[in-house]
Amino acid sequence: MRRPSARPSHSPPSPPAPSAPTAPPFNAPAARRLRAALGMAPEHVAYGMRVSYGHPHITPDHVMAWERGAAAPTNAELTALAGVLWCSPAELIGRPRTLREHRIARCLAPEDVARAVGHDVQAYLRMEETDTWRGTDRQSAALADLLGLGLPDVVTVTGRDAKLGDLLRSAATTRWQAYVRPVARLVPLDRRFLEGALRGLHEDYQGHMAATLSWGGGSGDAGGAGQDFLDRIVEHFWTKLQDDTDLGAG
Repeated sequence: MRRPSARPSHSPPSPPAPSAPTAPPFNAPAARRLRAALGMAPEHVAYGMRVSYGHPHITPDHVMAWERGAAAPTNAELTALAGVLWCSPAELIGRPRTLREHRIARCLAPEDVARAVGHDVQAYLRMEETDTWRGTDRQSAALADLLGLGLPDVVTVTGRDAKLGDLLRSAATTRWQAYVRPVARLVPLDRRFLEGALRGLHEDYQGHMAATLSWGGGSGDAGGAGQDFLDRIVEHFWTKLQDDTDLGAG
C-alpha cells in the first residue's frame, strides 16, 4: 500500500466537529507517536483518510485536534485513522470502559457479538446504547470470552460496578464479614480471596483514618482523606485481589 502524499485543499479547512457521544476513549499520544514513527505529517494522514477511506471532510486541523486531545474521532473516523497509521483501532484507544468500547477495541461488528452471545442484533445494540447488559450467565460467559474481558471488565460492562462499590464501602466502614456473601454474588471468586480483600480494605480504611487523626489534622481532614479512599474503593478492591489471583483475560 502506497503511503498517501499531502495534497492542498481547495477550500479553507473547517474546524473539527465535536466528538460523537458514542466515540471510544481516544489515545491522543499514541496517535501522535504512530504518525511520527511513520514519518507522516498531519496533512498526509488527513489526505489518506479522505482518499482511501471516504472521509472527505477530514483536514489536517482535525488530525492535530485529535492529537492535542481537543477532540476525538468518531467510530468510523477512528477505523480510518488506524488504517492510515497501519495499526489496529485498539492501539488508538485508551482502556475500554463500556460494552461498545470493548467491541470496537476487538474490531468486531455488532452483528458478530450478537450472534456469538445468542442475542438479536437490535436487542444487543440497545444494550450498547443504554450501557445495560441483559444476558444469562451463559451469554455473559460467551461475551467475556469473545471480548477477552477480565473479571473487573465483566463486572463493569454488566452494570454491577455501582452495587459493588456500595457493598465495598459498607464493608470498609462497618463489619466486613457481613459482606462476603453479597460481594460473592457479584464477583464469583473463591471465598478466601474475597475475605482477604474485604479484610484488607477494612484495615486500610480504619488504619488510614486513625493515622490521619494522630497527625493532628482533625476530624475534617480525616473525613476528607477517608472519603477519597472510599471514592476509589472499587479500584482498591481489584488491586488487592490482583495480589492473590489472576483477574486478567485468559
